[in-house]
Amino acid sequence: MDINVTELKIRIDSGDTDFVLIDVREPGEHEAFNVGGTLIPVGTIAGALDELKQHSEKEVIVYCRSGARSGMAQGFLQQAGFKNVRNLTGGMLAWQNAYPE
Repeated sequence: MDINVTELKIRIDSGDTDFVLIDVREPGEHEAFNVGGTLIPVGTIAGALDELKQHSEKEVIVYCRSGARSGMAQGFLQQAGFKNVRNLTGGMLAWQNAYPE
């Protein structure tokens, strides 16, 4: 099940910490703008599985620029046994469109 930018923003703004937020974009994209996710580029997700396994029972929310790369990361994590992985619909493009700075 995916998550939209409004729902995620409400959760972040309320101080909800009962989820793991992962940015699967590249470092330059993350530095330019991010919403606080841990940077794990999609191409390195497989190498980060040991570190991420501790969160396999928690809600994990992944995001990228548009939702495509995070969709791939979502599928990979689900195949790796993660129970509740959600993709941010529209990614950072949707976020910046909804919440321009």
